[in-house]
Amino acid sequence: MPASTAAAAFAETPPPLDIERGASLRAHNTFGLPCVAQTLVRLHSEADVRRVVNDPELGPAPKFVLGGGSNLVLTRDVDLCVLKMEIRGRRVLETRDDAVIVEVGAGESWHDTVQWCLDHDLPGLENMALIPGTVGAAPVQNIGAYGIELKDRFESLDAVDLVTGRTVTLTAEQCRFGYRDSVFKRHLANKSVITRVRLRLPRPWVPVLGYLELERKIAETGNTHPSARDIFDWICEVRRAKLPDPAVIGNAGSFFKNPVVTPEQCRDIIGRDPEIVHYPLEDGSFKLAAGWMIDACGWKGKSIGRAGVYERQALVLVNRGGASGAEVVTLARAIQESVYGRFGIRLEPEPVVL
Repeated sequence: MPASTAAAAFAETPPPLDIERGASLRAHNTFGLPCVAQTLVRLHSEADVRRVVNDPELGPAPKFVLGGGSNLVLTRDVDLCVLKMEIRGRRVLETRDDAVIVEVGAGESWHDTVQWCLDHDLPGLENMALIPGTVGAAPVQNIGAYGIELKDRFESLDAVDLVTGRTVTLTAEQCRFGYRDSVFKRHLANKSVITRVRLRLPRPWVPVLGYLELERKIAETGNTHPSARDIFDWICEVRRAKLPDPAVIGNAGSFFKNPVVTPEQCRDIIGRDPEIVHYPLEDGSFKLAAGWMIDACGWKGKSIGRAGVYERQALVLVNRGGASGAEVVTLARAIQESVYGRFGIRLEPEPVVL
């Protein structure tokens, strides 16, 4: 073989898969819960996903897709093939009259992506600042905050099927977004890997300000026409004031979904607890503040074992140091029973329990 041909063949040989056996996942979940994965594969490209699918050992093995671990409660060691998403990259894909389309690697930090867009004069994501996790996990959970959900800024995504290795592109309709829900939490759970997400940032930009905390910031500052950067800064301040930093206190953010009830259910609860925080929705139903209900049941600041309820926000469960996943689950179930006993509402956890 000529030297030039040999060099070309060598250059085309992909690097080996990034595999770790008996890998600790403590640093890969924001609760800081102890857990060991039998096999951990770091995915740096779409090609890596296909190589996993085609591998005689890894291909047939049951799999679990891991992003930033910010929506996860680990209760045991994992005898699955854990796929750790680490695909990077951000770029403006298309500029249209009505929107700018930004494509982002699924392994990028969500919050860093919000900052990157603002740094490139691309507003539209600022209300979702400081939401932990990766960009690839954002559609799975249909993340949202302060009046905006991922689905409101979503164009499409690419995912690789973990059986066939084929890449598919899904629209918002195909993702079946719901409140903290999507097709990836249902029949596509751990059956495909999201590799790239395309975000649709509307033009012209219109601020979303219809939340009490933002109205308070407007009143405090006198800034009645805030920029996207102003909104970003305000939301970062609000979130940091009431939510713990996972690097300091292990947590998974809001642990329970805010329940949605019928008008009749809402009237019944208000009749018994007139102060309950509730928000009307476009379809006539009402969203109840789960944190308010947990606080009303006396859980704020309380603990079971080494798992506790955060003192500043009852919706957040925390690892007070050395907690196990079982302790977190026990605390969560006790809270559910208290809320059900008082309000007749069964709170639904946001995180995946494994």
